[in-house]
Amino acid sequence: MKNNAEIAQAERKSALRTIFRVVPYLWPRDRYDVRVRVVLALVLLVLAKVIINFAPFLYREAVNALTDTGYTPFLLGAIGMTVAYGSARILSRGFEQLRDVVFAVVAQRAFRNLALETFQHIHKLSLRYHISRKTGALSRVIERGIKGLEFLLRFLLFSVGPLVLELLIIAGIMLFWFDYLYLAVILVMIAAYVWFTFKVTEWRVKIRKFMNDQDTDANQKAIDSLLNYETVKYFSAEEREANRYDGAIRLYEKAALKTAYSLAFLNFGQSVIITIGLIIVMVMAALGVQNGYLTVGDFVMVNAYMIQITMPLNFLGTVYREIRQGLVDMGEMFDLLEQPAEIIDREDATELKVTGGHIAMTNITFGYDDKRPIIQDVSLEIYPGEKVAIVGPSGSGKSTIGRLLFRFYDAQKGSITIDGQDIRNITQKSLHSSIGVVPQDTVLFNDTIYYNIAYGLDNASKAAVEKAADDAQIHDFIMSLPDGYETTVGERGLKLSGGEKQRVGIARTLLKNPPILLLDEATSALDTETEHDIQDALANASEGRTVLTIAHRLSTIADADRIIVLEKGRIVEIGTHEALLSKKGRYFSLWTMQLSEEKPAA
Repeated sequence: MKNNAEIAQAERKSALRTIFRVVPYLWPRDRYDVRVRVVLALVLLVLAKVIINFAPFLYREAVNALTDTGYTPFLLGAIGMTVAYGSARILSRGFEQLRDVVFAVVAQRAFRNLALETFQHIHKLSLRYHISRKTGALSRVIERGIKGLEFLLRFLLFSVGPLVLELLIIAGIMLFWFDYLYLAVILVMIAAYVWFTFKVTEWRVKIRKFMNDQDTDANQKAIDSLLNYETVKYFSAEEREANRYDGAIRLYEKAALKTAYSLAFLNFGQSVIITIGLIIVMVMAALGVQNGYLTVGDFVMVNAYMIQITMPLNFLGTVYREIRQGLVDMGEMFDLLEQPAEIIDREDATELKVTGGHIAMTNITFGYDDKRPIIQDVSLEIYPGEKVAIVGPSGSGKSTIGRLLFRFYDAQKGSITIDGQDIRNITQKSLHSSIGVVPQDTVLFNDTIYYNIAYGLDNASKAAVEKAADDAQIHDFIMSLPDGYETTVGERGLKLSGGEKQRVGIARTLLKNPPILLLDEATSALDTETEHDIQDALANASEGRTVLTIAHRLSTIADADRIIVLEKGRIVEIGTHEALLSKKGRYFSLWTMQLSEEKPAA
């Protein structure tokens, strides 16, 4: 188990890694205009700070002109100095706002690029990763990571940087204009303030992290419950879900209260330290005025500089906490970006050229866990234009073969080729473009029917979409709806029945027009009548294509050219429907069992 020192070192390394990862977004090699904006923003920042720290001198001259009738200011009189003081503050503020305007383009570009890179990377990650990862937690990581970048840019560049610059300028003025004792008091005050702020904030960060964990947990429970709305209703579990959610929120509430109490303690402690430092410096200045070696203007100028120091220092705790939290949140997102993609294209990968649709699987062995193989030494061929079905009991590896063909996973042993091309040597995009999949449960986007069908082919024409719908035997149904193709289907397509969703899915695949078709138990979740109707649509979809059907209901694949029977990840029988029945082997027993299940009770 790591001790506190090791944990702190790991956090520092993670923070440095995060900062180094952010730099290319702010200083891109290929964007000269972006780098010019960064430099200009920094120049404006320096100008703003130089002007605002020169302003107290003008204030000093105005006060001296008012309090000492024999005093001659180096410029205009008290009124002129006052106007100049106000003008300096306006000019400084103007440069600050101009800096924000100039840098906004850089910041927004960084946000967009990082968000896009993360989004694209998530889609590159394997199915294995997405199955094991909670969607709600994943979305929270991305959301907080992007916000973390915003905080980092805003606070690190425009709070900590300006604060350090301002403190250095004021420290120089105090040393050369007044006395080293003033500088010593200010430095001690700042050191005590920073030490106290960082110590308390470190404690608060741990509380905040726990609070974020509870927020993520509560969010995940809420999303899970809402996605499973029907299941909750089936088991009258509304109160159970509410209690489960409330349990997570209760822990979040406790952490939030600790955060509020610790913030009050931090603010009070900071105020005490600043006030003590202010009192000491002002007493020293008052004694200087009283003893005649400082003017009233000097006293006022010291006060102005102390206020100028304390204002940014007041935000130091918040700035430090937000930077720490931003680094943690961005660290989680960069961890996600560094998550390796399990399936990647080789550097010399070529485009798949489907000339006939001949599929060959040779000695395939695969398991989701190396200790538990699902497919064992499977070899089979599917010839161009052939319709081949794979059947077998649950857990025999039927769907796994489809996933290997689509290359959601790579087999541990053996090879899969399409028209003689090993799928590991071709680009995933060209492979996926050549295979159309109709899954058991077609999931639709929460958009219109038109959008969901048109998703099959980018920039598809309206005529092509409607033809695909007609071939899938759903066009007439769509036209009977009040909004027609503009009807929204709801979350995951829940506003449509199972058969309607499947037809939309088939239409989407028909629009894609792939040479190879994979039907992964496409009708097993439907009733017999709907299944019969869908079969006609699938028959249309299968014409002129190489078809691999993974079937649960054997009646749907009786007309297949060949049927592969899997048992515990191995091929035990191959043949036509009639040939396999005549053998009275494993297929015959599965067929007989299904017939007895479907036979109506007397």
